[in-house]
Amino acid sequence: MEAISVFDMLKIGIGPSSSHTLGPWRAAERFLHELQEKKVLQDVFAINVNLYGSLALTGSGHGTDVAILMGLSGTDPVTVPLEEVTNLPQTIREKKVLQLGGNFPIYFDPADHIFFHFYESLPFHPNGMSLVAFTMEGESLHQGTFYSVGGGFIIKEAESLADTSLILPYPVNTGVDLLRHCTKERKSIAEIVRENEKIWRSEKEMEEGLWAIWAVMKESVHRGCHTEGSLPGGLQVNRRAAAICKRILGDCSTLQLDEWIQCIKDANKEFSKVLKLVGAFAMAVNEENANFGRIVTAPTNGAAGVIPAVLFYYICFTEKEVSRNDILNFLLVASEIGSIFKKGSTISAAMGGCQAEIGVSSAMAAAALTEGLGGTPEQALMAAEIAMEHHLGLTCDPIGGLVQVPCIERNSMGAVKAITAANIALESDPGLAKVSLDTVVKTMFETAQDMNSKYKETSLGGLAVHIALALPEC
Repeated sequence: MEAISVFDMLKIGIGPSSSHTLGPWRAAERFLHELQEKKVLQDVFAINVNLYGSLALTGSGHGTDVAILMGLSGTDPVTVPLEEVTNLPQTIREKKVLQLGGNFPIYFDPADHIFFHFYESLPFHPNGMSLVAFTMEGESLHQGTFYSVGGGFIIKEAESLADTSLILPYPVNTGVDLLRHCTKERKSIAEIVRENEKIWRSEKEMEEGLWAIWAVMKESVHRGCHTEGSLPGGLQVNRRAAAICKRILGDCSTLQLDEWIQCIKDANKEFSKVLKLVGAFAMAVNEENANFGRIVTAPTNGAAGVIPAVLFYYICFTEKEVSRNDILNFLLVASEIGSIFKKGSTISAAMGGCQAEIGVSSAMAAAALTEGLGGTPEQALMAAEIAMEHHLGLTCDPIGGLVQVPCIERNSMGAVKAITAANIALESDPGLAKVSLDTVVKTMFETAQDMNSKYKETSLGGLAVHIALALPEC
C-alpha cells in the first residue's frame, strides 16, 4: 500500500505544469544529484535530453525545456527567485553555456541538446524523458530515464514510486478504508490524516509546512488578482482576474494581502458577486501559473486554482468564523481525497485527460469544504463523488500546448462545482446515495483507459486543432 503524505499531494512549485514543468525540473535535479554522487560532475562535457510522447508534443508550451535548464543549473522551484525562471534560460540560450549544478560550465545549446520525439513514446507513461551525460571523447558517463507521472511526481525507470516500508496507523487506499477508520476511531477525516502524517514529521512541522502551503496559495490569488496584461507563449490571452476584482471590490483592490482578505469578507455577499469573485480567485492562480509564477500543485499545476478559490470562499463567504486550524484541516482533507484518486486512478492529464486534474481538484475541494462546514466523513466523501461524477470524460486539449485555453477558465468551473457538490452533500443522506466515491474512482480510471490518446494533453485533438493559430517559437 502506497503511503502518500499531504506534502506529496500539495507541493510548492513553478508553473505552468506539474507534469511537464515541475516533474522534468525534479528529474533534471535528480540526474544532477546522481552525477554528484558518482563524483563525475567535473568530467561532464555535454548532456543530451530526449523528450517523448506528451512531454514532447506540448513541451515547449508547458516550459519543459525551461524546467530542464533550471534543474540542471541546480535551482530549486520552491526557492528560486521568479525572475531567474526567465533570465537564466535566456542567458543559457544566448551564451550557449550551462553552469551544471551552478558551478561547472558546459557547452549547451537547447536547440542542439534537447530533442523532441513527437511521435515516439516510452512504454511506462506518456511523459517520458531520458538524459545522457558525455565525456569530451563522446563516451557515456551516466544516463537516466524518468517518467513524470502527474502532480510533480517522478519515477525513474525500473523503480517504484510507492514506499511500502512505511506503516501508517490508518492506511487508506479507498474511500471505504477511510470511512472505516473514521467510524471505528470516531474521528474526522482531518484527524485521521493528522495521525498518519506524524509518520513523516512532528505535528509542529506539519502545521508549519501546511501554513507555508496556504501562504503560497493566498499569495498567488492576491498576485493574480492584482496583475493585468497578456500571458506569454503567443496566444495573447488577456488576464481577467484583476479587472473582475477591481470592478467588484473597488478600493479593496489596492490593499495589501491580509487587509485585502478582510475587505473581501466585509464586501457585499450578493450571490452574483460571490460567484464572480470565486471564479476570479481560481483564474488568478492559473493566470499566475501560466506566467511561470509560484503556485501549489493541488493536485497539479493545471488545476492549482480550484482549492485556493474554494478556501477563499470558505474563509470569506460562509457564516463560519474560520480559524487557522480550520484552514489546516481543509488542506489535510483535500490531500487525502487526492491521494485516493492517485492510488485508484490517476492525476495525470497525459494518462486520463482533464478529469484527472480539474476533476480531482474539484473533488478534493468539495470534500474539504463539506467537512469544514460541519459535514460528516460520509457527506465529505459524497461531495467528492458528486464533484468528480460531473467531470467524468473531461478531455485535455490545450490550445498551442499552453496551460491557458481552456485551462484557466476550467479552474473557475471546477471551483463552482466543488461548492455546489458540498452544498448538495450537506443537505443529503449519504446512506441513500446511488454512487460511492470508490465507484467513481474506478469509473474515472476506466474512462481514462477508453479515452482516445489525442485528448490526453497532446494538443492533437479537440479545441487544440479547431483553433487556427500561428504561434511564434516560445
